[in-house]
Parts: sequence; C-alpha cells; structure tokens
Amino acid sequence: MNPKPNHKLTEGHKMWLTVMSVFAVYATIFILFEDYDRKFLMPFDEVSDWHLLLFSLAVMAVLAFLLFRYARRMDERISREQAEKENRMRRELTQNIAHELKTPVASILGYTETILDNPAISDDMSRQFIVRTHSQAQRLTALLQDISTLNKMDYAPDLLKMERVDVSALFADIVQETALAIDARQMTLRNYLPQDIIVQGNPSLLYSIFRNLVDNAVSYAGRGSVVEVSAVEQPHHWQFTFKDNGIGIPAEHQPRIFERFYRIDKGRSRDMGGTGLGLAIVKNAVLLHGGNITISNAEPSGLKFEFTLSKKSQAQ
Repeated sequence: MNPKPNHKLTEGHKMWLTVMSVFAVYATIFILFEDYDRKFLMPFDEVSDWHLLLFSLAVMAVLAFLLFRYARRMDERISREQAEKENRMRRELTQNIAHELKTPVASILGYTETILDNPAISDDMSRQFIVRTHSQAQRLTALLQDISTLNKMDYAPDLLKMERVDVSALFADIVQETALAIDARQMTLRNYLPQDIIVQGNPSLLYSIFRNLVDNAVSYAGRGSVVEVSAVEQPHHWQFTFKDNGIGIPAEHQPRIFERFYRIDKGRSRDMGGTGLGLAIVKNAVLLHGGNITISNAEPSGLKFEFTLSKKSQAQ
C-alpha cells in the first residue's frame, strides 16, 4: 500500500501566505481607497495612481521573493531539528531495547550454561533452572511482541485492520483471563461497563488497551485493592474511566508514565515481569483510535486513567 500524499502546508509556507495576504489586502485598500473620503471604487485618473500601483506591485514581488527564501530556510531548519530529535529518540530507544533485552538473554545463557557445564546436576536443580529459563524466554517474547506492536502503530498504521468491535464483550473476556491473578492478590475488579459498547477499531489494539491497564493495576495497585472500570456514551465517542484505590503514583512521575521504558522503580518493575512498554502501547493505541488519555491520582487514594475512544475509525 502506497503512503497517502501529504498536502499539509509547512510552517514556512503558512508564514509566507499569511504575510503576503495581509500585505496584498493592505496594498489594495491603500491604492484603491487612498482618499479616506472616497466612498466608491473609482478608476485611476492620475498618472501618480498608476505609478503607486506599479511601485506597490514591485515592492510586493521583492518582499514575496525574500520571504519565500526565508520561509524555505525556516522549513529546512525545522526539518533538521525534527530529524535530529527523531535520531536522538531512536538512539535512546535502541539503547533502552538493548538494555531490556540484555537481562533475559543473560539469564537464559546463564541457566543453560550451568546445566551444560554440570552434567551431574540433580534433576530437581535442572528442572528449576529450566523453569527459570522458560520464564525469561516468556519475558523476552512479551518484550518483542510489545516492540512489534509499537512499530506497527508508528510506521504502518494504515495496514492495521479496522472493524466493528464489541468492547463490552472484549473486556468481559479480559475479566475472565485475569481472574486468577486478581484472586491471587486478593483484589476486586468491578466491571461497570454498559452492554454493547461498539467502536470501529483494531481488535488487537483495543484488547491491548484494557489488558495492559488491568495488568498494570494487578502489578502495582497493591494487594487487596479495588479496580473499577466504567464508561459514558457521548455523541461521537465513549468516555472510559479506569481507577483503583491502590498506592497511586507520585505527581512528579505522572507526566512521563506513558514514555517507553519509563519505570518509577526499575528493579520492582522487572521483578513484576513488565516490559516497560505497556502504558506506551495504551496511549498510542488510544490516539490511533481518535481518543485522548490522561492520568491522575484518585480520591482518596489510588490512580485514575480517563480516556476516550472514537466510535468511528480514525486510521482508515
């Protein structure tokens, strides 16, 4: 599929058109209505009027040329700055990915080398190392899947299939899938979503939004906490609220919580098995579905996510 052509005006072109439009309007008014007492448009009777018109046109042409050159240079500078910013972000992302991959790979190598280098190792110890290796392999698989999901949203959103999705049924499935983890932490998940919430979107990404929010609450809200999910219908979108009464997040961390690989407590996050990409996927998926998402501390305690999903697809 060929990418759609981008007809959006650059900042330089916007500036150039704005200045030239203002100058053209001013010059026209000044020339045609040079006498403020004149009430009607009248033909030029004097040679000086024609001279003034030609002079204004010449000034306008020179100004247009100079402004066009300046606008082009401004666009080039903006383009360079954006390219530098994107390159810096790619380097940081690459470093973060390498760092995140390093831990499970090193663990897998360590466990397997221990088994290979010690033929006399007991069956119980061997099985224990195999279980740990499998756990690290699962973590590595989850990380690669999350990276793949983000790459699809970043570089190929037009290739994502959009269809009619029943969000109510989708979340009911998630409630069943996470029931054991919820019970293990003595938590309560209250589903207040109305029936038949229908949006046009990508089923996999919509699933990722709600599943990642549930997993995040299970991992960090705290034992015995209560999670509530509700929604209100608006003319063109659904407004969702996802909150818990857990420990919350300090206000200074909230602006960065959706950044890729951002962790409040790096050691604890890895121990919980998170990839550091869950909330980044949530935000990008919400934006792809024509919505917005915010985070705040709930009252009297806990964390609250509020987000919208457009009823119609935004990526088609």
